[in-house]
Amino acid sequence: MDPFADLRAAFATQGIGLDATRGIVTAPAQVAVVNDLLEYLLVMPHGAAHEALFTTSVDPEVLNTALLTLGVAPGINADWAPKDPAPSQEEINAGTSPYDVRVPEGDGLFLYAGWREGEEVHLHRIEDLVRDRFRGRTLRRHRFVYLGSAMTQRGPDEPARFAASTDGNLINVSFFKAGHTLLTTALEECVDQSAWLANAWLLPPVGSTVLLVFSRERLQVDLAGIGELPVVAPVPSAGGESR
Repeated sequence: MDPFADLRAAFATQGIGLDATRGIVTAPAQVAVVNDLLEYLLVMPHGAAHEALFTTSVDPEVLNTALLTLGVAPGINADWAPKDPAPSQEEINAGTSPYDVRVPEGDGLFLYAGWREGEEVHLHRIEDLVRDRFRGRTLRRHRFVYLGSAMTQRGPDEPARFAASTDGNLINVSFFKAGHTLLTTALEECVDQSAWLANAWLLPPVGSTVLLVFSRERLQVDLAGIGELPVVAPVPSAGGESR
């Protein structure tokens, strides 16, 4: 007997897929912004859709339940403060961050987006779909930290509500201290609010539907018979305009 059969059926009503054995959850989304600055990677239509890479109509609480089914545990959100003394403008231009940053820490997931164009299958790490305009590359690949949102109360007589559902913001690329999203980036440069743009050369047109993949482990590519790939040194983080 499949212990996840009832859960999968319930999630499927929201368009959410669950493969508990492989540690994978999937959800549909639509391409939202390709030519403006990004602060979020995934939001609901009533969220910050004007500055998000993707939108979705999936219920955030249901998606959160699906992620919890994979065994993920909430981590610690980012925190930052201006350096004292502040670096000079010359130092900032040379790559020094004006902030002391504590990056998010804890359990998390690897994120992908996939779609088909004719016979071609596109499956990209979500970081590859985001450009870092200060550092001349895409967002560095890493494990996104799971926050699991929070319960918030708008007034003394109001019931507590799931913040990701109320705000409509599910995954952020820029750091936000409130920690109301399900997942957050976990790189020091994500303190920069105005660094992020969509990688429009890889994305399908605005409004196109893609499948988001939330995976406990990196999806493996079979390189058998191809040969040994060269090793490239990681590009270090650098400073730029920040919050």
